[in-house]
Amino acid sequence: MTAHTSTGQPSTAQSATAQSGAAHTSTIHTSTAPPGTQFSTALLGAEQSDPAHASTEQSDPAQVSTAQSGTAQPGTGQISTAAGLPGRETARSVRPAAAAQQALTLMWRTVVKIKHVPEQLMDVSLQPIVFIVLFVFVLGGGLFGNWHQALQYMLPGILMQTLVFATMGIGIGLNTDLTKGIFDRFRSLPIARSAPLVGLVLGDAVRYVISGAMVLGFGMAIGFRVHTNLLAAVAAFVLVIAFALALCWVTAWVGIIAKGPESVQGFVFVVMFPLTFGSNIFAATSSMPGWLQAWVKVNPISQIVTAERGLLLGGPVASPALQALAWAAGLVVVFFPLSVVAYRRRSR
Repeated sequence: MTAHTSTGQPSTAQSATAQSGAAHTSTIHTSTAPPGTQFSTALLGAEQSDPAHASTEQSDPAQVSTAQSGTAQPGTGQISTAAGLPGRETARSVRPAAAAQQALTLMWRTVVKIKHVPEQLMDVSLQPIVFIVLFVFVLGGGLFGNWHQALQYMLPGILMQTLVFATMGIGIGLNTDLTKGIFDRFRSLPIARSAPLVGLVLGDAVRYVISGAMVLGFGMAIGFRVHTNLLAAVAAFVLVIAFALALCWVTAWVGIIAKGPESVQGFVFVVMFPLTFGSNIFAATSSMPGWLQAWVKVNPISQIVTAERGLLLGGPVASPALQALAWAAGLVVVFFPLSVVAYRRRSR
């Protein structure tokens, strides 16, 4: 391979090729590996840099520059490496199937972070218990006469409220990663621009599932009962998870455009409090003043909670569930492209 590279070149070029042989070998192996292996290897390289390998690559500035940017081959969607071999696809030419695989790989990165730092689950595991104890036992008696009735009425709403506040974590975590430069490393990889964002959102779904399970588990332990059936209960759980995943694109967008994690937290609280407390979670809409009823009736959280009560306790389901899904689709349609555009601008 070295002899072929140095054919027709002066002896000084042969010496340079021999000195950077390790770097050339690494480049060739990466470009000829299967697509999934290429991305996994590159991702590990972005997360954990090898000092010896880094120093080897720095000995050849031309090769380092090519490895980071590459030269596009006309009509092929590939880049040329220092060895003259076709490289990996650029971020803008990634196929949808490959982009989905990359997003799943980055989702697994988020799950592994939770595994190694279980303290990240304290908010989604303890917060539901705190919400139930405070709202049911402290306020329930005054609003409903006894806490048993309050538990049956409030728990579907507390389930939604808990997941709404859990979506704030993705905005803070995304802003922290951007500040630390982790996403700058992802930008140098030949992956879809949306893959880091989609992977982060899908990985955060694990937190939502744990939080929702804690609400239902603790609620049933102290007396909450489902009056419908198992299939309806599962549908209720899936509905709130789907809406939380749609809502987290709002917090992701805020996390990208905000200058610091404190700004994210302050802005999200301003939005989340009217959505959750200005709804039918803790009181019936008919008991509120007329001007507040107008807001509660159009509040998407109210639609979700009404559908939750119908699925768990019995009542209208179709209309509020369709309205809730329409809100979820609208949030994704608006804030997913906004998040991708904001991410591209910030990572330039």
